[in-house]
Amino acid sequence: MSKRRVVVTGLGMVSPVGVGIAAAWPNIVAGKSGIVKISHFDASQFACQIAGEVPDFDATQYLPAKDARRMGRFIHFGLVAGMEAFKDSGIEVTEQNAPRIGVNIGSGIGGLPMIEDTHNDYLAAGPRKISPFFIPGTIINMISGNLSVMYGLQGPNLAMVSACSTGTHCIGESARMIEYGDADVMVAGGSEATISALAVGGFSAARALSTRNDDPATACRPWDKDRDGFIIGEGAGVMVLEEYEHAKARGAKIYAELSGYGMSGDAYHITSPNTDGARRSMQNALKNAGLNASDVQYVNAHGTSTPVGDKNETAAIKLAFGDHASRLVVNSTKSMTGHLLGGAGGIESIFSVLAI
Repeated sequence: MSKRRVVVTGLGMVSPVGVGIAAAWPNIVAGKSGIVKISHFDASQFACQIAGEVPDFDATQYLPAKDARRMGRFIHFGLVAGMEAFKDSGIEVTEQNAPRIGVNIGSGIGGLPMIEDTHNDYLAAGPRKISPFFIPGTIINMISGNLSVMYGLQGPNLAMVSACSTGTHCIGESARMIEYGDADVMVAGGSEATISALAVGGFSAARALSTRNDDPATACRPWDKDRDGFIIGEGAGVMVLEEYEHAKARGAKIYAELSGYGMSGDAYHITSPNTDGARRSMQNALKNAGLNASDVQYVNAHGTSTPVGDKNETAAIKLAFGDHASRLVVNSTKSMTGHLLGGAGGIESIFSVLAI
């Protein structure tokens, strides 16, 4: 069976550099940082006191207040980004096409802030303070679930969870569903909202975060000799993927074609990266796309600003692309957004599409 072509027809974003594509993209092009002092909680006792926070976000501007109160912040972000992407695509849902349109929006951690708040309520006042909406407000599949209900989408409905690869896995696996006929359209991406005491405390305890608190805008500095860790970011990136002939038939605006996708597993260590795993993932993507290394011009790297991670990724790129590696344009937009964890692949895929 020959695979079908997959194109991108809609984009949506909530990010530390702006809510919506029109707000975020010019700031990325201008090199504007969205990393600031943490305001979500009192971080004064933490080693890391900075993060990539989404500015001036009020979920009730986009969702009914009653519904918004029942959802974790990561669901807010995913829905708002998904709504923008769906509107941008111009797709009209009908009784006939609804079973062929699916959703795959994941999160690496999910509703941790709501879990923290609910636990505090329980300790203070007992089980009567636990909301009946606590579970659906925190579990990761509820972005996909709520978005499908909102638009009546009856195709594949899932939410992948694979830590920092979540958003990219959701997009890549959604493309494969289209390629092999399980859907004609997929709304795919990732969302994260874990700027909370436990998340910052956990990553700080692992010595993974930057402690350059006096200079938030330049604290995340991928590949810099003085890099000292990553910065947590929050937000969501969602794109509409569509079978090429389907998009062409309805006169859709096509941003780009998703020509290949690759993945791998290090089977090495729970946190430390292995160069060979990243190399194989990139080479698998090239093979899947039918491209040579020399066909690639730009790489939006993982580039988290950790001492070990950046070095390993550089080595992997050199191994995957060989002599052509020195001619690649390589950067990491995490220097401006921070690391969105499960949402990173979503917004960074969008930045890559817009950069073409």
